[in-house]
Amino acid sequence: MSVLQEITGWAAYLMLCLLFVVFIAFIAYCLYVKHIHQKYDHIPGPPRDNFLLGHTPTFIKATKSDRIIHDLLLQWAEKYGPVFRINTLHFAVIMVYCPEATKTILMSPKYPKDPFVYKRLFSMFGKRFLGNGLATAADHDVWYRQRRIMDPAFSSSYLRGLMDTFNTMSERLMDKLEEKADEKTPVIMHGLVNCVTLDVISKVAFGVDLNLLKETDSPFQRAIDLCLKGMVYYLRDPFFTLFPKNWKMIKQIKDAAELLRKTGEIWIQNRKTAVENGEDVPKDILTQILKTAEEEKANNAEDHELMLDNFVTFFIAGQETTANQISFAIMELGRHPDIYKRAKAEVDEVLGTKRDILYEDLGKLTYLSQVLKETLRLYPTAPGTSRWLPEDMVINGLKIPGKCIAVFSSYTSSRLETFFIDPLKFDPERFDVNAPKPYYCYYPFSLGPRSCLGQAFSQMEAKVVLAKLLQRFDFSLVPGQSFDIIDTGTLRPKSGVICNIKCST
Repeated sequence: MSVLQEITGWAAYLMLCLLFVVFIAFIAYCLYVKHIHQKYDHIPGPPRDNFLLGHTPTFIKATKSDRIIHDLLLQWAEKYGPVFRINTLHFAVIMVYCPEATKTILMSPKYPKDPFVYKRLFSMFGKRFLGNGLATAADHDVWYRQRRIMDPAFSSSYLRGLMDTFNTMSERLMDKLEEKADEKTPVIMHGLVNCVTLDVISKVAFGVDLNLLKETDSPFQRAIDLCLKGMVYYLRDPFFTLFPKNWKMIKQIKDAAELLRKTGEIWIQNRKTAVENGEDVPKDILTQILKTAEEEKANNAEDHELMLDNFVTFFIAGQETTANQISFAIMELGRHPDIYKRAKAEVDEVLGTKRDILYEDLGKLTYLSQVLKETLRLYPTAPGTSRWLPEDMVINGLKIPGKCIAVFSSYTSSRLETFFIDPLKFDPERFDVNAPKPYYCYYPFSLGPRSCLGQAFSQMEAKVVLAKLLQRFDFSLVPGQSFDIIDTGTLRPKSGVICNIKCST
């Protein structure tokens, strides 16, 4: 009995010691959080929700209520100015809407992508996700080596050769819309456009024809939706994994990420085998990347994982953002008959009745380009980016202590009256060749060396799809639908853009 009492006594003592250590650690952490507050509280910003969590509860509440986080940031920017502070746990995040600072930071490789967000996306809920690919690599050398491998696959000469694929995949959409016009049934445009952009990226990048407008049971679209949803919860809600009610969704998100990576593994390995066997292979992005990787001797195990990282990035970013932009453009054209009429007249003048759009035609569709740029001003589908500030600097007269994150939101800066007159008005004339150019407040594809590699690809595709739609059909928005935005990591039209379609006479 005495031995048992002694053991019990030691257990109680150890438990007290453990609690004491935890208590001391908690006090030390609280003191560190207080230090961070004192270090950055001279920067204006909204009141914290509480001492430890900072503004995290506000972001969690907004995410769960489908409120657009970027609208909240816009309100704060209007109230607190071009530089303001947000706190979450022991992090201070500096929101920046000062054009000079935007230019200085985004245009220089001196400021890497911030390690908090982008390293977290290395994996998602414990499953490797975007890894160290082009979008997430914080280390400049790691990123630059990959960019050097990828650049030839996105050169202007290569992109010219993609027009046949853009035309072919867009024609499939036109055929589907013709069916819907004959049936006289409303069409959810975002869903159909999503199929086309995913077909395009899988074909031009990996030589695979998914034909999603016919193969409606493909798992890829659901996998992408789940991964995007997972990114939002994973980045904005640090407590999401703690609740058993979320575990089923977490399992689905992990399975979705695994599906994309396994698919990439199969497609890449099949292409490598075909090349090694001397077979004829498509002259697509994957072939070009494998060729350049061989020249660069980038063929070890980690290089293979990086290729899979970029496969997932292409699959998600390469189709999702373009589909959203096209859908928002259709929505705004439907809401503005005069703009719609002018865009349609330009398409008719440039294309006439010909089916295949040539690369040379794209440059002549100047007003349509303005429509697409204005769409990205109001609805930047990848709405923000962030950088790590390694040392102290002064922004807009405020001293910003180093070792913090600076966040730049194109959504917010593009909707500030400081930079755009009547900013919520959809007005393609803002991007007329003779109009004053926005000065480092419009950057839907980011800026500088880390700007989006696929932006030219994306805008060529968007222009082909939209031009064919305007050439072949008359469309109008079904009354009563919402024009709200839904935040899925990217920005989408909440209603899906429901249209009545009829063939042009």
